[in-house]
Amino acid sequence: MRALLLPLLLLALPASAERIKDLASVAGVRGNPLVGYGLVVGLDGTGDQTSQAPFTVQSLRTMLSELGVTVPANVNPQLKNVAAVAIHAELPAFAKPGQAIDVTVSSIGNAGSLRGGSLLMAPLKGADGEVYAIAQGNLVVGGFGAAGRDGSRVSVNVPSVGRIPNGAQVERSLASGFASSAELVLNLNQPDFTTAARVVEALERTLGPGAARALDAVSIALPAPTEASARIAFMARVEAIEIDPGQAAAKVVVNARTGTVVMGGQVKVYPAAVAHSSLVVTISESAAISQPAPFAAGETVVVPQSTVAVEQAGGDRMFLFAGGASLEDIVRAVNEVGAAPGDLVAILEALKRAGALRAELEVI
Repeated sequence: MRALLLPLLLLALPASAERIKDLASVAGVRGNPLVGYGLVVGLDGTGDQTSQAPFTVQSLRTMLSELGVTVPANVNPQLKNVAAVAIHAELPAFAKPGQAIDVTVSSIGNAGSLRGGSLLMAPLKGADGEVYAIAQGNLVVGGFGAAGRDGSRVSVNVPSVGRIPNGAQVERSLASGFASSAELVLNLNQPDFTTAARVVEALERTLGPGAARALDAVSIALPAPTEASARIAFMARVEAIEIDPGQAAAKVVVNARTGTVVMGGQVKVYPAAVAHSSLVVTISESAAISQPAPFAAGETVVVPQSTVAVEQAGGDRMFLFAGGASLEDIVRAVNEVGAAPGDLVAILEALKRAGALRAELEVI
């Protein structure tokens, strides 16, 4: 048997009990994105080229003006140690003023590297335009880059992006409806009617009849205590309840760019016979000398010639799927026939079109 060549990820693990905490989240209890703009200084000559990133000089002028330093209008600083950056972070649920959060800093100009730089104080705003945090600190950059005078360069990872652990201080808390709402709503991470019904059954079995009601395939409503500490204890008890989630729908996900194929354990194939063949295309290049006729006013030139040969190999290979073939049978048959990832995509699409593949085929 040929070695396994297909990058198949087999998701056929049996269902087991999982906590509600791992299957659902409380509506309204979520993080909120923050974004800001700032300057990173102290770079070792790897900052923005001001001729191509004039906004860096403009930002520096504005900052210096606010600090009481006036740069003459006829002076155009040629900075190499400053870079304009975008800053983004996530404000966690229930974050309070004074708490620290991590921030990510990304170059928006043409800086070669942010290694060794320090971010100057920059406000981080939410979608409503309000400032919720202030970022500042020294960057940690995982990438490395080096360049020569002849234009050659080498880089490892991405040196134009860095992080500042605990680099922002929360200045404003975000209102949450967790403590004020009459009832709490659990939202499943994956919509599923079976899972929603089982969550309701588990909650009623633990908390009593009428303790929960399903609103749809995602949401389950829970009457909750009004007092804050009692509500927190109630949710801690709910999160620890274990259920057996419903099995996912049969689905095959194909990444056409990378050739990755992911098959769910519920995928079945009805009786079908598949013939697989491959085309081998060989292109050879050669050069021919073309000379003009005697006494002609032409020139001797080199004419490129290309030879293209197409060979179809493996046309006699065929494999048969019996009725109700399992995921293991599918993988074994496709591996035995020696299909490449690109060929596998074509085989799955043909099976789906023929009505033999009983699963949703999703190409991303």
